[in-house]
Amino acid sequence: AFVVGSVAVVGFAVVLTRLDGVSFGRVFAAYGGVFVVMSLLWGWGVDGRRPDAFDWIGAAVILVGVGVLFFGPRSGV
Repeated sequence: AFVVGSVAVVGFAVVLTRLDGVSFGRVFAAYGGVFVVMSLLWGWGVDGRRPDAFDWIGAAVILVGVGVLFFGPRSGV
């Protein structure tokens, strides 16, 4: 698992170096949102720690923020 995770992180870093400055922030924000949700699911599925309502509310707030950053209207960009 460590090797697969390491390869995935390195691959993600390489992809980020290929993006222009404008896209970088949005892609990194999307990664952060996915990371938070997947962390909750991992903890629930692997460690048996079921997320509570505040975990899910926090994750939803983060994903809404990602949506605003990623899909929000832009002027002149």
